[in-house]
Amino acid sequence: MTAVAPTGAPAEDGADVAPTFTEEHEELRTTLRRFLTDKAPSEAVRRSMESADGYDPVLWRRMADELGLLGLALPEEYGGFGGGPVELGLVLEELGRALLPSPYFATVALAGQALAVSGDETAKARWLSAIADGSLTGTLAPAEENGSWHVEDVTAEAVPGGSDGDGDGDDWAWRVSGTKMFVVDGHSADLVLLVARTGTGPRMFAVAGTAPGVTRTRLETLDPTRRLARIDLDGAPAQPVGPEAADATAYLRRVTDLAMVALAAEQAGGAQACLDAAVEYAKVRVQFGRPVGSFQAVKHKCADMLLKVEAARSAAYHAMSVAAGISEETTAPVSAAAGGTRALSTAAAVAAVCCADAYTHAAKENIQIHGGIGYTWEHDAHLHLKRAKSSEQLFGSPAMHRRRLAGLVGITAPEATKGR
Repeated sequence: MTAVAPTGAPAEDGADVAPTFTEEHEELRTTLRRFLTDKAPSEAVRRSMESADGYDPVLWRRMADELGLLGLALPEEYGGFGGGPVELGLVLEELGRALLPSPYFATVALAGQALAVSGDETAKARWLSAIADGSLTGTLAPAEENGSWHVEDVTAEAVPGGSDGDGDGDDWAWRVSGTKMFVVDGHSADLVLLVARTGTGPRMFAVAGTAPGVTRTRLETLDPTRRLARIDLDGAPAQPVGPEAADATAYLRRVTDLAMVALAAEQAGGAQACLDAAVEYAKVRVQFGRPVGSFQAVKHKCADMLLKVEAARSAAYHAMSVAAGISEETTAPVSAAAGGTRALSTAAAVAAVCCADAYTHAAKENIQIHGGIGYTWEHDAHLHLKRAKSSEQLFGSPAMHRRRLAGLVGITAPEATKGR
């Protein structure tokens, strides 16, 4: 699997990068959509979201073994297929359409990407192969009580010293204490990558989900298809991940941008599903002797939804291409701050705003067009609205991303971008 070739290199001024999808990409999209339609219909989604695990382990194995989805965007030398943000985005777009409850987003889009761009060969060799073959689940945990993903807001602390965590020498000879909140699939992840402060600056650390000193609590959340957790750490054994530099702020911001791009792709898929459902229902629902889609008010709703969904998809694809271009051109991704990182941050912020707004708007309008049936538990419309509202706040609100974007393009001072 080769990544899409952007038509232009990422530039410091955020020059346009147009996505170009190959036949292989389109075949990936078609195959996955067919697989999800067959194996993960609405009934299966509801069974999974109500189960103890929160997902279907059998389907997870099939995603790994039959489709190779878990290694699709990971390097070939670690058992992956050598794809990147574009391939990952296409998968997430389809998973978002299907509302599939799965650790895929947390494991591959969050933990997998964080490891892949870390420049840490030891960490990559240790965990990426297990992620690629489906034997290890992971997640990323930067946020704390205020929900912020800003590195500057981290209060968890890591200190060196103490005995190792699992008998593998001194790999786990750091200790992390603090609380991480709103951790995607944090209740069940085998590996937790978290951000903590050290004496010289923030760094990424790996902690085993079942390590001593780790207490995990599942949170009651709006979206039943995506589970979040609170993780309390009390001297938990940890291993540093990422650049050896004392302050890994640039690396951590890169990881955050990639996570935002991945979420935007998923939101674009969910928005498209809402549009498709609304249009289909407007065709078949008859009122006053004619389909409701023939009424001007409903036509306008559908047209407005289409404009927002198309804009969201364009923003997501652009961000995916910028991320792919930087990955291809940078042999040491952690040092990309001087090259295309500003372009990636800008594209990620635009995608975060457009895709969050489009998904929430489409989910609300889908319920409106369905009328009374759209409000019932048996219909999937409410599940999309809950996913849309939950995702809208996952990495910060659209208002926060707008403030960040204003700082990136020079409208406001960069410090004005903090906060939810």
